[in-house]
Amino acid sequence: MKDNYALFWHRRDLRIEDNIGLYNALTSGKKVIPMFIFDKDILDKLPKNDARVNFIHDELRNIHNTLTKLGSSILIKHGKPIEILKELIKSHNISAVYTNHDYEPYAIARDNEVNEFLSSQNIEFKTYKDQVIFERDEIVKADGKPYTIYTPFSKKWLANLNTDDYASIDCVSHYENFAKLTFEFPSLKSIGFTASNIKVLPHTMTKTIIDEYEETRNFPAIEGTSKLSPHLRFGTISVRACVQEGLKSENSTFLKELIWREFFMQILWHFPKSVTHNFKSKYDGIKWRNNENEFKAWCEGKTGYPIVDAGMRELNTSGYMHNRVRMVTASFLCKHLLIDWKWGEAYFAEKLLDFDLAQNVGNWQWVAGTGCDSAPYFRIFNPTSQVQKFDKAHEYIKKWVPDYQELTYPTPIVDHKHARERCLTTYKLGINN
Repeated sequence: MKDNYALFWHRRDLRIEDNIGLYNALTSGKKVIPMFIFDKDILDKLPKNDARVNFIHDELRNIHNTLTKLGSSILIKHGKPIEILKELIKSHNISAVYTNHDYEPYAIARDNEVNEFLSSQNIEFKTYKDQVIFERDEIVKADGKPYTIYTPFSKKWLANLNTDDYASIDCVSHYENFAKLTFEFPSLKSIGFTASNIKVLPHTMTKTIIDEYEETRNFPAIEGTSKLSPHLRFGTISVRACVQEGLKSENSTFLKELIWREFFMQILWHFPKSVTHNFKSKYDGIKWRNNENEFKAWCEGKTGYPIVDAGMRELNTSGYMHNRVRMVTASFLCKHLLIDWKWGEAYFAEKLLDFDLAQNVGNWQWVAGTGCDSAPYFRIFNPTSQVQKFDKAHEYIKKWVPDYQELTYPTPIVDHKHARERCLTTYKLGINN
């Protein structure tokens, strides 16, 4: 008699511990084949040396090496998910496919298609909440409508939180239920990619970083952030582990950042149009200048404003940008240059190691003033005073813009006072039209 297998499909959960969907597969009574699909629909749009694909490949190799010691391995495929699943159903006796929920519009459409196919084959498609503490309609107003303001959302999130929500899931005790099958691990080249010099850094959740997060997180020259965001994005660590650490601290700032993440994810879930449309439609009338030469200067870190240029050069070189500087660079693009936030969102999407659609769209609209619970449109960061507040000794600027005091350094692309007045006028006209 042929073995009856369950597939576990890894997506945004590149780990085999503390993984809810995987736990349910391993305790289902079936032998589990772990699988990852390098999705052509996503990969074909990326540069061939994309650092995130490198990171995924490295993390999958770590999983593969762990499983090999258990006499198992992970099945890696490259192609369109629906086609690969159709192949696997033919070649293996699969009675169920397990995975964790994904909330982005593309993922929802993909999973609906997969569910329809598997149902036609009498194969169960079981999906679970794993990458968030609360999802979809779990934190809503009394009338059942979604929150569009962060503060009441965060209060209800905290009020609803109990120990079961963030308890770690014991997958390790069930590792004997991985199928004893050996699959070849593919090279990066075989999926059409090459090695990148940009690397995802290890995350750091020390007590000091979490306790002092509020004091240090705004200063880009200080190593005061956790570097968690790419690891949360790709699920090399569970959100439950992060919440556990956040709750140990008397300072709630770190935990509140995790709640912001979930706030933007539920906004994307309830309002998928916000990916390409202003959340607040009253801003649809803004006449963006969209000057391509100025956009190019911003992308290259050649605006003549050192803090902006430092941020963009850090991004281009490392795939990271400090959060305070993200706000300054994004505000500069939208408010000083009057370039549509969607241009900046797309550039960050290509470059950021921690790119997450919900966070990227949410934060860009927050800065532009067009999103839910956003900064008011008349809040325009002054790039010079931001340096005085957060990089007074120019340590961050010197690191990324060593030429900022040279004659070759560009003059400011726009005068701050002029840009501010132009922005206020343009926004007022746009809102009134």
